[in-house]
Amino acid sequence: MKTRPALTAAALAVIGLGTAACGGGVAAGAESAPAAVSATTGSNAVAAPAQAEAPAKPLKGKVIVIDPGHNGGNYKRPDVINKQVDVLTQKKACDTTGTATNDGYSEAAFTWDVSVRLAKLLRAEGATVKMTRDNNTGVGPCITQRAAIGNKAKADLAISIHADGAGATSHGFHVIMPKKINGPVDPVVAKSAKLGLAVRNAVKKQTGMPYANYIGKSALDYRSDLGGLNLSTVPKIFIESGNMRNAGDAAKMKSSAWRQELAEALAGSFQTYLK
Repeated sequence: MKTRPALTAAALAVIGLGTAACGGGVAAGAESAPAAVSATTGSNAVAAPAQAEAPAKPLKGKVIVIDPGHNGGNYKRPDVINKQVDVLTQKKACDTTGTATNDGYSEAAFTWDVSVRLAKLLRAEGATVKMTRDNNTGVGPCITQRAAIGNKAKADLAISIHADGAGATSHGFHVIMPKKINGPVDPVVAKSAKLGLAVRNAVKKQTGMPYANYIGKSALDYRSDLGGLNLSTVPKIFIESGNMRNAGDAAKMKSSAWRQELAEALAGSFQTYLK
């Protein structure tokens, strides 16, 4: 059995595990306490019942940008997504269709579902959440625009959620972090690495997905060819949540319960990073 990190009452309410409030009233038939004596009049006055303070929300005041990789309508508009954009170290396509499991569950659908779950958890914890796309039926936006959304929001952190499409024997998840490129991402490379480590640890502990056996070192990879990272001025990482072409990974990613586990792990990792 996996041990989940504690969530606040607000987050539990979002995922359907609401908490019961303790009653503060006097039980029926119980003797009332003496009324308080007014300091100014000397007369008996009923004191107002004490009210417990609402627990502070751990992410209150924080801005988090979630970038669900790809989009469900990308395959309809190759003229748009194949347009070349400048990611500073090279030219790349505006976006791609993403991958899918062997039975057709798309990466775009997966990333959208996890992102929506994650956004609900974060908002319950007090965060302001911005998404780079509004649905899973549209096209784009381009990778350059995705980075710009996080920059404009002056996000405390940003994450781009993906799944990989490697060979069938490749399995596991990995986290991608930026390298210094003598560009806008350089000042946040160290913070991005700290964020990546927090995410790696939480995902491994809570979801049961192993470290990738085909890329990176202990599920950590550093790249300078991703526009979403190169152009970011806020701490940002990518997560490749598993390999959709591997039967074991695909079974997890197609499970709504596992996608909820992943969302909870990410939300918990953000709290760890932002402490």
